[in-house]
Amino acid sequence: MDADSIHELFREFGPVSVRRMFGGQGIFVDGLMIGLVAADVIYLKADDETVPGFERESMKPFSYATKNGEHTLTSYWRMPDFLYDDPGDLALWARAAHGVALRAAERKRKPKTTVKKARKSKVKAKAATTKSPRRPSGSRPRRPPGRARS
Repeated sequence: MDADSIHELFREFGPVSVRRMFGGQGIFVDGLMIGLVAADVIYLKADDETVPGFERESMKPFSYATKNGEHTLTSYWRMPDFLYDDPGDLALWARAAHGVALRAAERKRKPKTTVKKARKSKVKAKAATTKSPRRPSGSRPRRPPGRARS
């Protein structure tokens, strides 16, 4: 499927850009990927909110063969065939895919506090409030008993 065909399909949705990638093409809106094309089949971005619609249409997630077997990418689902002939309905599904891409981008922007980071900041805070014991100035550290000077 060429870029002109994809632009024509999505015309009621609005402008999309098409970029070659990984032996297929990505469909982008405002820098966010909302779909991919592989073997002349369009797959739209999906999440927990939109997957039930794909399942109602008996669609499957995108999968591809690797040397270790088949790999399934559950964030992209095959676009129902009737959408190729119905630009109005395709625009609705594309808006939903764009919504998924926006939600995913928002999740990536929010800083995550990991357990490790939380522990580090706790340790730093504790270290800042407790003072370490100091030796009197000019004194030497004590040698363990039984050790002679060298």
